[in-house]
Amino acid sequence: MKYLINILQVWIDELMHVMRSSGLIIFCLLVPFAYPLLYAFVYTNEVVREVPVAVVDESHSAMSREFARMVDATPEVKVVYRCDLAQAQELMRREEIYAIMRIPSDFGRDLSLGNQTMVALYSDMRCMLYYKAALLAASNVSLEMNADIKVTRYLRGSTDRQEEILRNPVTNSYVAMFNPQSGMASFLIPAVLMLIIQQLLFLSIGTSMGLYREHNDGIGLPTSRSFDSPVCEVVGKVLFYLPVFLLVAVYMYAGVSNWFSLLQLGDYVTFLNFVFPYILSCILMGITMSGFIYRSEDAMLLYIFMSVPLLFLSGMSWPVASEPMFWRYVSWIFPSTFGMHGYVRIMGTGASLDQVAFEYRGLWIQCAVYFLTACLVYRHEFKKLFMIVRMD
Repeated sequence: MKYLINILQVWIDELMHVMRSSGLIIFCLLVPFAYPLLYAFVYTNEVVREVPVAVVDESHSAMSREFARMVDATPEVKVVYRCDLAQAQELMRREEIYAIMRIPSDFGRDLSLGNQTMVALYSDMRCMLYYKAALLAASNVSLEMNADIKVTRYLRGSTDRQEEILRNPVTNSYVAMFNPQSGMASFLIPAVLMLIIQQLLFLSIGTSMGLYREHNDGIGLPTSRSFDSPVCEVVGKVLFYLPVFLLVAVYMYAGVSNWFSLLQLGDYVTFLNFVFPYILSCILMGITMSGFIYRSEDAMLLYIFMSVPLLFLSGMSWPVASEPMFWRYVSWIFPSTFGMHGYVRIMGTGASLDQVAFEYRGLWIQCAVYFLTACLVYRHEFKKLFMIVRMD
């Protein structure tokens, strides 16, 4: 009974501590509900369309004009300028265009003589999506024009079936599994949602510890503590943050995903079973890392810069198979690595808990390890607290 009372005291103290701090209210209550919407709105369009490009037509032939017209008709790019190369380069420097398609002077003549010709594509590589759109448009138009030339040259008076076979001797069927739109939101947002939960928990717990230490002479506990149980302290903190961020996770899964039409193939019970140890491990690691926080602003300095490196380390933006083993092991330190992979597979592919068993076990192992380290952090804080009490 005594332990339950101590845990309840920790829970109440943490609630009052959060309510007294505008920064903690923002991290715990406001940002978790607004931040996912911001990310999702940025990528609402999913794919890049109508990328502005310039065509440098040095041929001025009927075939070159047809090529430019077909490029402009593709959904990926929009021909906004027809000019010479020097003007196109200046337009790219001013970021009015993001690609240049240069049709050589002998384009029409070579095609008439049955010779091979080449169209040069210059692309702004600062954004890979612009390059992808321009290259896709140029490649598709080239293939279509190649097929038209072959049919015109070799099958005059042929049947429709013969033309079809010559155009596509080998047919293929492209199926975009688990991301049918091939869009950035479906690819990125599910992983980012899990990373947001981890970062906000780290910020909330770290800021809380920093405020305690600022107001209590470097001690990360209320000076009114009448017990010395690190386990009660850790359990009380967990019971405060766990329901709040479970609600945030459900909001992300059921709300954000529905509003922005993201894939939701997973079972709701599977999601809850998986996200429970994820949030628990994030809380316990946050408590462990809060041992290095001595001012409230330290949490921002320590955790904010970690977002992009953790996204890269997780293997979501760069294939895991291509990562050096050292960095793969480093990524396993953080719950976000297991959380992102498991959540994406549950949500995007309908995976069961057995199919994400590796990530699920990894999260529970992290819970066990970080529970011990969190208890050590508060054991150190209790020692400092009661040392001061004895001195007084």
